[in-house]
Parts: sequence; structure tokens; C-alpha cells
Amino acid sequence: MFVVNVEGAIQRNGQWLLILRSEKEEHAGGTLSLVGGKCELEGFSSDILERTLIREIFEEVGCEVTGLRYVNSSSFVTDTGINVIDVVFLCEYKSGEPYPKSSEEVDDIRWMTTSEILAGTDVPGYLKESIKQAEKILLEI
Repeated sequence: MFVVNVEGAIQRNGQWLLILRSEKEEHAGGTLSLVGGKCELEGFSSDILERTLIREIFEEVGCEVTGLRYVNSSSFVTDTGINVIDVVFLCEYKSGEPYPKSSEEVDDIRWMTTSEILAGTDVPGYLKESIKQAEKILLEI
């Protein structure tokens, strides 16, 4: 059994929106991440990944996105042994000035360029890979 997590790669003015995950978070607290969260049980449902991501972005950082495009998917096991499927989408920024709206989940927000992310010693490898793939999709558009 897996938990399904979705994340949004949001770029505005040549920079990517990242969050510093709250130290209170059960998994990867205090690390840089894309914005996102877990899918909730909905029974029969359509577009659950996209709707979840739009909701999570608004709940965590208070901005709206549109035009979601698939970037990649991966799986990992949390520090507490939970199996997770993670799906990343490229999102078009729509409106709202991002801020750490959910203090339980977000300590801070950061706008960083691709080169800053790729050179960052405090940026997890999986995040660098997602940004590289999202950047590639942007260049194809």
C-alpha cells in the first residue's frame, strides 16, 4: 500500500518556488522541497492528482496555479517506513503572492533559479532532478 503525494514545480520570472519544510513535519522536516501534499481518500474520483495539488499549493503557500503538466514520478520510503509514490507536475503560476500560510507544514518560501538549485549543497538530489526535468519541459513549450 502506498501514500500518493503530489508536488508542483512552479516557475515565475525565471525562478522556482520552493518551500523550507517545517521542522514539525514527520518526513524531511527542515529540508527544501516543492510545494505539495498527500491525496486524500475520495472513493470514485477524477483528476484527484491535479485537484489535490491545486488545493495543497493554496493551503500551504496561498497562491493559485493552472495548466498542470506531468514531470515525473518516483517512490520512496519515509523515515517511519511509509511507502510513498510521489508525482511532480509543472504548474503555471496564476495568482497570489506565496507566503508560509501553513506554519505546520512550511517554515519559509524561497525563490531560486535552476542554477542556484542545481548548485545548492542543501538541496536534495531528488529535488534537483525534478527541477532539471521541469526545466526541460519548459524549454519544449
